[in-house]
Amino acid sequence: MIVLGPTPARILVIEDNEDNRDIIVRRLARRGFLLTSAADGFAGLRLAKESLPDLILLDLQMPGMDGYEVLHQLKAYPPTATIPVIVLTAHVLEEHEEQARAAGCTDFEPKPVNFPRLVGKILVCLGHLPPPAERAGD
Repeated sequence: MIVLGPTPARILVIEDNEDNRDIIVRRLARRGFLLTSAADGFAGLRLAKESLPDLILLDLQMPGMDGYEVLHQLKAYPPTATIPVIVLTAHVLEEHEEQARAAGCTDFEPKPVNFPRLVGKILVCLGHLPPPAERAGD
């Protein structure tokens, strides 16, 4: 279990695939994070605005409102604009990562998710670890 301070970090998972969402929520909850989740972009955006989580994990490819639109709206709304967002996607080409970063994501994790790497990215985004290049002494 990861203990980051007096209160666990609150993470919102926005993922339309129920199995993926369940796996992410269960595995991160076992590491001590507090998780909420949404099955689509509309619900995710509403939850983000209501709860102001510490971090958002966001699928890009969802019906209705895709992850790019969720990112755009999160970054345009001042209370959510600074929340770190890690994009989770099966689209792993460099151009997809560039597009997601241009839309405002903080980091990018290809699917299938590598959980140790994802937890490391979460800790970096939350300010509990320096970026990998700094940890390596670069």
